[in-house]
Amino acid sequence: MKPGIHPAYGPVVFRDRAAEFAFLTRSTATSDKTVEWEDGNTYPVIDVEISSQSHPFYTGTARVLDTAGRVERFERRYGRRGAR
Repeated sequence: MKPGIHPAYGPVVFRDRAAEFAFLTRSTATSDKTVEWEDGNTYPVIDVEISSQSHPFYTGTARVLDTAGRVERFERRYGRRGAR
């Protein structure tokens, strides 16, 4: 890799405030805010809106839409158009 053109890649804490969940990973994202992590070191922290702990898909609270029923209801209401 060419030196001097890539952003710094280091440890960062991502925190989901809605779920009271945080994880330490490596990233090029930076922040002025810091947090003391479980290992006693201080890392930059980035607050996120949603994570795997609060996303409906991962928590099992996702709703499944009945798209087939919606299509059938539309066809019943407006009729199926034939080829012209």
